[in-house]
Amino acid sequence: MTRSVDLNADMGESFGPWVMGNDADLLEIITSANIACGFHAGDPDVMCKTMRRAVETGTGIGAHPGFADLQGFGRRRMRLPRETLQNLVRYQLGAAMAMARAAGGRVRHLKLHGALANMASEDADLARACYEAALEVDPEIIIMVLAATAMEEAVRDLGCRWAGEIFADRAYNDDATLVDRALPGAVIHDPARAAPRIVEMVRESAIIAESGKKIPARIDTICLHGDTAQAVEIARAVRDGLENAGIELAQFSGDR
Repeated sequence: MTRSVDLNADMGESFGPWVMGNDADLLEIITSANIACGFHAGDPDVMCKTMRRAVETGTGIGAHPGFADLQGFGRRRMRLPRETLQNLVRYQLGAAMAMARAAGGRVRHLKLHGALANMASEDADLARACYEAALEVDPEIIIMVLAATAMEEAVRDLGCRWAGEIFADRAYNDDATLVDRALPGAVIHDPARAAPRIVEMVRESAIIAESGKKIPARIDTICLHGDTAQAVEIARAVRDGLENAGIELAQFSGDR
């Protein structure tokens, strides 16, 4: 059984005066933060504010690059040439590294966002293209992947540092990919359901699909989406559930 696990959240997704999520409260609960880089959400001011607060709380900082799709929040699939896709990742990671340094911290991991992440979880070649681009910018960056998907195949092949992730607030298909958000039950809103479900997965070292199928997985970190209305309540419930089960919360090491 896993005795320690990281708890992460997607955040920094506000834009100008438009506020999304309760980042300040989440940063008091989680151990790692995936911060939007301005393409699918966020802006330089939001990035700076979020990273400064992450430094104050001792939360690990991650770059969260996505498609250039503010209106669609990065959740619409796009087909881009390989070099364009790689430049998209390089550009956003570079911006995140600069802002983190200015905030007195550093970017320790990278996690793809939204549609880009879903596509990479299905296509190892696409995942590898994104991760190669990130590793060119920082060879020691930890790549956060959806556990037991094509993303994991890509990082294992690359031999880089990585962390396997599962979701507290998303339902799973039998191939370890996420149930499409357009389908009923794809997003889990009830903290009372999310917490025991995650504790069971961590204890079993397996993703549990909606069908009940158990998919063996390396679970280094657990994610919840900061834009979910119940994000703070889910985060607290999951953290309490894990700690009550004797599972320590700690930032992932990113072993190869």
